Amino acid sequence: MNELQMRLLKYSVKISNETDGLYKKPHLEAVIKQLNRSASSIGANYSEAQSASSKKDFHNKVRIALKEARESEYWLMFLSEKLNDKQLSELNNYLN
Repeated sequence: MNELQMRLLKYSVKISNETDGLYKKPHLEAVIKQLNRSASSIGANYSEAQSASSKKDFHNKVRIALKEARESEYWLMFLSEKLNDKQLSELNNYLN
């Protein structure tokens, strides 16, 4: 596992840990599930890119990982605004 894969894994675990307590709020359940899916998908797609069958396949998988990162950023901003929680918004800086 390379350094970026490890950072992406830690990011998805951090997101999961930070949102665990939020499942008690039923009105946020769909958003939290979507955030966890997109956050964990970043690393999964990047890891899959490491064994791509061609340069085109590699670029496509990395592009998907980037889309998932942008989606995660959106859901984090949404939850941060909704809950007035600066700690959630700071997670967007975790990968920088």
